[in-house]
Amino acid sequence: MMRGLTLRGAVLAAALLCASLGAQAALFEDDEARRAILDLRQRVETMRQQAEQRQSEESAQLRRSLLDLQNQIEQMRGDMARLTGQNEQLTKTVTDLQQQRQTDTDSRAKSNEPSKVAVDGREFNADPKEKADFDAALGIFRAGQFAQAQTAFADFVKRYPQSGYNASALFWLGNAQYATRNYNEAIANFRSMLSLAPDHAKAPEAVLSIANCQIELKDTKAARRTLEDLTKAYPQSEAAQAGRERLSRLR
Repeated sequence: MMRGLTLRGAVLAAALLCASLGAQAALFEDDEARRAILDLRQRVETMRQQAEQRQSEESAQLRRSLLDLQNQIEQMRGDMARLTGQNEQLTKTVTDLQQQRQTDTDSRAKSNEPSKVAVDGREFNADPKEKADFDAALGIFRAGQFAQAQTAFADFVKRYPQSGYNASALFWLGNAQYATRNYNEAIANFRSMLSLAPDHAKAPEAVLSIANCQIELKDTKAARRTLEDLTKAYPQSEAAQAGRERLSRLR
């Protein structure tokens, strides 16, 4: 009987041992499964985090790219605006230059057109160059450069034979010749002036100048006759008054 009890105890102990071993095996398998699940979850979480990080980086890169693109677009707009402004300015500059060129052309053309001038009480049309040459010759005379003035007025008369200035030019030419003691030439030019314009404002002075030349040439008879003609032709002139005084001294 005792032997039977011992055998049952042994069997029971073996059964308990097997049950214990089975429980330990099941427990071991549960731990492995949990570790596997945890490891899987960790990998999934890591992959999720990596994916989120890549997405965040890609989003940031996309935003930077979009911002760069927007900046480039704004820069291109600015460049286009500047180019448009430069083109408009260039167009305006070209237009202004064309208008200025036309104005200059018109001004030059107008400056070469004859204009009305008045000299010694006489009005006539004269070219700008013609007027400038006469004024230059007169300026030389007034500067006391009588030899040069003689040349200048003689050249003027040759250059402009139909000029309205010619009567005055002959008068000043005669005076320049008188100043350089070319009395005969002076008389000839004074007479040419009187023949061209007997009603000239300086005609009485021209007659008086002829008498002065004749006096210098010691031709008293001719001078007296010239002075008498002066007082008859221009009795109210200052030159006639001076002629009367000279005439009284000649007698």
